[in-house]
Amino acid sequence: MASRIPLHHRILLGLLAGLILGSVARSLWGDHAALSWTCEQIAYPLGQIFLRLIFMAVVPLVVAALALGVTELGDVHQFGRVGLKTLFMTLLFSSMAVVIGLLLVNWVQPGRGLPPEAQNQLLTALKGADTQVPIEQAAQAKTLTRTLLDFLPRNPLAEAVRALEGGLIPLMVFALIVGLAMSRVGRERAAPLHALLESLFAVMLKIIDFGMQLAPLGVAALIFNVTVTLGWETLQLLSRYVLVVLTGLTLHVLLVYSLALRTFAGRSPLKFFADIREVLLTAFSTSSSNATLPLALEVSAEKLHIDRATGNFVLTIGATANQNGTALFEGVTVLFLAQFFGIDLSWTQQVTVMAMSIVAGVGTAGVPGGSLPMVVVVLQSVGVPPEGIGIVLGVDRFLDMARTVVNVAGDLTIAACVDPARQRA
Repeated sequence: MASRIPLHHRILLGLLAGLILGSVARSLWGDHAALSWTCEQIAYPLGQIFLRLIFMAVVPLVVAALALGVTELGDVHQFGRVGLKTLFMTLLFSSMAVVIGLLLVNWVQPGRGLPPEAQNQLLTALKGADTQVPIEQAAQAKTLTRTLLDFLPRNPLAEAVRALEGGLIPLMVFALIVGLAMSRVGRERAAPLHALLESLFAVMLKIIDFGMQLAPLGVAALIFNVTVTLGWETLQLLSRYVLVVLTGLTLHVLLVYSLALRTFAGRSPLKFFADIREVLLTAFSTSSSNATLPLALEVSAEKLHIDRATGNFVLTIGATANQNGTALFEGVTVLFLAQFFGIDLSWTQQVTVMAMSIVAGVGTAGVPGGSLPMVVVVLQSVGVPPEGIGIVLGVDRFLDMARTVVNVAGDLTIAACVDPARQRA
């Protein structure tokens, strides 16, 4: 019976079960030793098994995804001015998306409101370790110059070994450079490495899929721990977080995409979005840029009258590399969880979050849940406990549906803006 229920429904049920059981246990037993034993010996291990299946795939997945993503972006040079415009608008849209998200989360402060004692208890419940470690890590802000220098690794293998203890950023830079070099040496000479990375990428996604099958139980256990510590206040903070993400995505579409369509494509935003409504509905229902690609290609040519070669090029690359809705989501999620755990990030660290969210958008898989490993990467980079993803995972599917709409709409918007023919619908 359980297999007939969609996974995202089971994860949501796990979230609700953890909230309800945790609230009941908190109200009935409070600080009873038996409840503490249940959290430490049952709920904590169950949550960690789920999380570690995800974490073990993060490092190889990041290397493969970013290298492949940059290799595809490297092909833009083959399309001359259209390719360069596509690259420019991809980076511009992702940057503006992250800026909107960071401004909103700093203004609304959706993760604030927990007393320090509750934050420390929460860190202990999720990490089972010294609660001061992530706070001390976050407090060690570096100068901008030192931060930029540390991006370049001296030894990529050493950074890979310590990736989840601070080496992921230089490892990501190494992956970006590998992808750029692959695009320069030519398809034939890079083909063996390209095939290896594609295989590695597919296998890591399957491992994450294994972990996601345990997600309903893992999320229930993690949220049970959180709710025993905080009560229903968890749900209040989550609702504010969801509202901030949805507001940011909406503003990005209404302001950035509409302005770009008017300025660069000379199109009416209302008519444009009406013409692609079928694509947007498909994106929302599937939560997958890749699954939506065939319909997007058809609508691009038949309804938007975009040159077919341009549409094929921009939309195919965009399904992997232009994930600006995901970039916004990742930036908001990291800052929300930092606030949730009581970790103050400096502006330098927030700029780091912004830059990494833009880069992570290039390496995010265009499938449901594809952003999860990248969120772990950005969390870890600024000293926020990566275990915090369990707190937001219960609402991730709905947010995934919403940000996929923004991703796909962005692909079509870029295609319309860089179309050399500039044909009017």
